Amino acid sequence: MLCVVVLCFLSQLVNAQLTDLARLEYSFIPKSNSEDQYTRLRALVNYPIKTKEDCYLIIGAEYNRIILNLEDDYPFNTSLLETINIIDLNIGYTFKTSEKWRLGFKFNPRIASTLTSSLTSDDFFINGGAFAINDRTKDESAKKPYRLILGLTYNATTGVPFPLPFVSYYRRINEKWSFSAGVPKSNVKYFFTESSILQTFIGLDGYFAHLQELPSINGKQVENISLSVAVGGLGYEYCFTKHLVAYMYTGYTFRLNNVLRDENKDEVFKLDGVNAFYLRTGIKFKI
Repeated sequence: MLCVVVLCFLSQLVNAQLTDLARLEYSFIPKSNSEDQYTRLRALVNYPIKTKEDCYLIIGAEYNRIILNLEDDYPFNTSLLETINIIDLNIGYTFKTSEKWRLGFKFNPRIASTLTSSLTSDDFFINGGAFAINDRTKDESAKKPYRLILGLTYNATTGVPFPLPFVSYYRRINEKWSFSAGVPKSNVKYFFTESSILQTFIGLDGYFAHLQELPSINGKQVENISLSVAVGGLGYEYCFTKHLVAYMYTGYTFRLNNVLRDENKDEVFKLDGVNAFYLRTGIKFKI
């Protein structure tokens, strides 16, 4: 059952845990030496439907509301991009091919836009992927339980016109330690108990969206906005029950790039490139 929801969450920039059925989350990044700040509110839900033995169709949705509080002086009207909406529809299908391996496919249409006027084709993006999963986390014969995911993903917002490889590897070393290596997040966890977990992590975060009301800067027309963040820090999870978990991650970015771009995705104006404090917290319901 663990792999049923894997397909709904594998993406290149937005880091969700593999087994979440529902999640509410808050993220915050203030701009260094400035009153500017970035806030993200996030909600997602996914529902697996059993079609036959060991085969599941997954239907779900995710909503991100990004609020840019731009208080500094800028050479354009900042109200044109103060709120960004990202709406995803998650459609996945997974089935077993052998006792150890499972295949999965994901189709992920997206609206990413300021939504200040009627939708156009520029507000729509298509993402997806195909994955092979070897999950032995519940295998009692495995001395050190692990999960390996190999795949190819396509994301229309990256500007790369072909699928990119995806690799994620998780291993429980013993009752106190585990690690996960991959993208968009890698971590090392220490279990005080099965309900109280501390971790160190590095990960990626960010977004890409279309601006419906287009500012012009130095004679260049702006079409899109993007934020890419690489961050490292500490995280803590507390399990109220086996399925209900509260979490908080805090750290500092070691790469931050917030940019306005033209129709070719070339940089027109950099909103921020200075590393800053990072906070992400929320509650999730998982398998």
